[in-house]
Amino acid sequence: MLNSQQSSKECGENDDTIRWFAMSAPYRRELKAKEYLSSKGIECFVPMTNAIVEKRNGIKQRQQVPAIHNLIFVHCSKNIIKELKRGVDFLQYRTTPKNGKNVPITVPDKQMQQFIAVTQAANDKLIYLRPEEVDIEKGTRVRLHGGTFDGTEGIFVKIRGKRSRKVVLLIEDVAAVAMVEISNDLIEILE
Repeated sequence: MLNSQQSSKECGENDDTIRWFAMSAPYRRELKAKEYLSSKGIECFVPMTNAIVEKRNGIKQRQQVPAIHNLIFVHCSKNIIKELKRGVDFLQYRTTPKNGKNVPITVPDKQMQQFIAVTQAANDKLIYLRPEEVDIEKGTRVRLHGGTFDGTEGIFVKIRGKRSRKVVLLIEDVAAVAMVEISNDLIEILE
């Protein structure tokens, strides 16, 4: 499970600490923001999926598009983001309320690496969900063994409207991704 909740010390007092920030870019500008940040040497990630897109001439074409609109993950310090926002003023922090303040949502490096690995490995077989679509209280924390997702931790759940059970990788307050159906012999239940 990806846990975006960080202590207030980690989220703001040291603005030079490099971490993954969940950020918003307006619809259809996620890739423009990614291109700009990459040109400045900043690591960033936009989860992608394949979709059928109809072109102006009416021809339908399979194309990679952002899986979660308005979402981009940026790996750098808060100070660097402040500087970069001068070139991409539409890039905004995704925030969560904490102690009466809205604090930027951050994701630990290890968990972000797992999220990137999962979303890139099984592009067509993933189901992207909003956090409210997954009932985490009923889920069991698990770790997968073997195969593409070896070592990945997530929540074993039943998704509303789906017949099979899947492992869900969650970034709290941001998004969740349901992986392909997993065989029970590859699952270790965590405390």
